[in-house]
Amino acid sequence: MDLLLPLNLPPYPFKLTDQNGQLTVFDELRKKNIIITPEEWVRQHFVQYLIRQKHYPKSLIKLEGGLKLHGMAKRTDIVVFNSSGQKILLVECKAPAVGITQATFDQAARYNMVHKVQLMAVSNGLQHYYCRIDHQTETYKFIEELPGYKEL
Repeated sequence: MDLLLPLNLPPYPFKLTDQNGQLTVFDELRKKNIIITPEEWVRQHFVQYLIRQKHYPKSLIKLEGGLKLHGMAKRTDIVVFNSSGQKILLVECKAPAVGITQATFDQAARYNMVHKVQLMAVSNGLQHYYCRIDHQTETYKFIEELPGYKEL
């Protein structure tokens, strides 16, 4: 199935179910089955990458959180908090067929105007880009690797 293309992230043992002809994945954070779209497939992999490889606590990861931007309701894919409740990482996920372009970064940056997070990731499951943001100087710097939770 095209939805389940291999990604440039480690494979994980997802619980997949066919529900009335719709393929779903059990989302362990939201505790329910979610219909798999190409973007959801990337989001599920990236969440597992954060938890299993980078050791971000499940309890500090929020999926599809709402925000208001210029009076319009928007959704961020993944926001991670520290143990004090401060937002520390914003992740924007795209479907594998969607290229990571300046427009993708601009979208994440607009969301980050609300969140004011210092670490941002953009991924389509095949390519991943990470950057640190300095809100004081309004600059950002790309970094090679996403820091683990304990490194922040």
